[in-house]
Amino acid sequence: MQPIICIGEALIDMICSDKGKTLEAGENFVKKTGGAPTNVAAAIAALGGQVTLAAKVGADPFGQQLIHTMKGFGVNTHWMLSSKEHFTTFAFVSLKEDGERDFVFNRGADGHLMEEELAGIFNNNSGIIHFGSATAFLPGQLQKTYFSLLKEAKERNYFISFDPNYRHLLFAHTQQSFVEQSLQFIKACHFFKVSDEEAMLLSQKKSVSEAAIWLSEFSNAIFCITLGKEGTLLSIHHQQFNIPSISVEVIDTTGAGDAFVGAVLYQLSCIKTNDLTQLNLQQWQEIISNANKAGARTCAYMGAMEALKHLNKEIFKS
Repeated sequence: MQPIICIGEALIDMICSDKGKTLEAGENFVKKTGGAPTNVAAAIAALGGQVTLAAKVGADPFGQQLIHTMKGFGVNTHWMLSSKEHFTTFAFVSLKEDGERDFVFNRGADGHLMEEELAGIFNNNSGIIHFGSATAFLPGQLQKTYFSLLKEAKERNYFISFDPNYRHLLFAHTQQSFVEQSLQFIKACHFFKVSDEEAMLLSQKKSVSEAAIWLSEFSNAIFCITLGKEGTLLSIHHQQFNIPSISVEVIDTTGAGDAFVGAVLYQLSCIKTNDLTQLNLQQWQEIISNANKAGARTCAYMGAMEALKHLNKEIFKS
């Protein structure tokens, strides 16, 4: 089994439980462990994979919560660093009466992860690394670290996975910067996953099919465009295939995309080969079909971490 590294943000989501209230008016909040790469690492570990999470949190109770939660899943937390200078990052979210989200992002420790602090994280010349953090494309030290690790991963022949995790509320005024940085990773990686919205944003196309063609011409990577209940578009060698999902009663879609990516990476880590880029169409179809099941199953539970606790290899047999 190949080791997997996930790098990006680990943060606390503070979700307002007062329906229809703004953050100003809301009084009750639910504290949740969050961060896309954090969710992916938890999914990999829940399925039985060997995964390390590289992130920075504050030396405070919330940072300890993040570390303890990951340890509980079986994630290697050696590279989850605690900062005494910066508080753990928080995202405050509420759903207003008009359906729009009221959002405040209080960035702290996650943005200060430095490259030199991760010296030694590549302890061999092969493996899998996943970049899955939208916050890494915000100005800051993490941004520099992200691109430095991408360069080193390529030099060490790591299999590189990427998920842009676009959040409009973070990049409302700097969307082009997000697009340009994401495209650099898409150009360099071996596998990436995007939503239908992200595919059209990055390609500047008006349909998923047009976006898929553009992305397949832009990058040599295998990639997926997730389509919710419609399944997943798999693009391999400039050809596109639709991989159906399974039907579930949807309670909450939070974390479904991260569970999907975690399931893909877990399966890749189990394949005995010296070159994951040489997998054939049948192998990829099976991998994506199983990943669809993982993503769908998480929708049956409330909250990403609660859903990920229920992930196991048995879901692939359903």
